Amino acid sequence: MSGLADRTCEPCSGDVPALEGPELEELRRQVPDWDVVEGHHLMRKFRFTSFREALDFVNRVGEIAEEQGHHPDVAFGWGYAEVTVFTHAIDGLTENDFILAAKVDRL
Repeated sequence: MSGLADRTCEPCSGDVPALEGPELEELRRQVPDWDVVEGHHLMRKFRFTSFREALDFVNRVGEIAEEQGHHPDVAFGWGYAEVTVFTHAIDGLTENDFILAAKVDRL
């Protein structure tokens, strides 16, 4: 696993540009199970064997999000959870999104 998961999300003031090009590609390689969608957000679908497992996972994602002050969009139901991450303040991707994705990968 990359060192991204060991880092901490930094507050975003909204004055940073969204990632693109080689910088975006380098971070994408560090979270290979996530899809970069239209250069705007990260998305990953997780599978579980029950609603309870999905709910427990979503609650753990919520704990990480609160710790990091960086909050993904989460949808879930019986046997699945889908996590979407982007930086709302800039309506695009920042390094924080990849840090959060790497932390979620550790669950």
